[in-house]
Amino acid sequence: MTSKRLLYIGNGRKFQSLARLDERFEGWGLEVDRYHAFAGEFPETLDGYDGIFLSGSPHGAYEDVPFINREHDLIREAAEKEIPMLGICFGSQILASALCGRDQVFRRDFCEIGYKDLPTTEAVKTDRIAKDLGDSVNMFVWHNDEVRAAHPDMVILAYSDICPNHVWRFRDQSIWGIQGHPEVTAEQAPLWFEENRERMILDGAVIEELKASAHEAAESKTMISNFVDLVKNG
Repeated sequence: MTSKRLLYIGNGRKFQSLARLDERFEGWGLEVDRYHAFAGEFPETLDGYDGIFLSGSPHGAYEDVPFINREHDLIREAAEKEIPMLGICFGSQILASALCGRDQVFRRDFCEIGYKDLPTTEAVKTDRIAKDLGDSVNMFVWHNDEVRAAHPDMVILAYSDICPNHVWRFRDQSIWGIQGHPEVTAEQAPLWFEENRERMILDGAVIEELKASAHEAAESKTMISNFVDLVKNG
């Protein structure tokens, strides 16, 4: 059986984050093609890809930056080709910006950071990647930029007390955005907090409290594994 091909778009200053999600996708049986969009790397064609993953970034999806503008075009082309897509953090935001309008993403007055219970909506029960979530899902969230919830092409799947759009789907297509960070494991989390200590403190976090609350967030990870299954099975 031929392996399914996943296009992995890296939007960070470093291609690979501490979560090493590209390697985990390979471990789950996908053939991963890596492109560092932040450095201007993009595939010549989307032909042959069975799924696309879009990573986080220090940039905002609303910025007029060459790689961001080019990625908007890639997303719209992929949606027309009905290629399944999953974006996390900035990945979620640029999906929203490309498919629902540049004004769909904005910068908050303050940061939302920490492990939070995110209530889910009725729509999760029939959603292809969020179907295993309960009435709420706990995961680490950290964002200043946010995707607005009020758009007719968005199906909201989870939210927080101060952010009405944490997990969403584009129409009935296989396109999802996750604002939080289900990819981070309990082992990786303390390292990530130390790596970003200064920035997180500025954003209102208490690092030792974050370390004490770190956990696997296993339920949230089912969204990633279900996306992998969808890509593998078509």
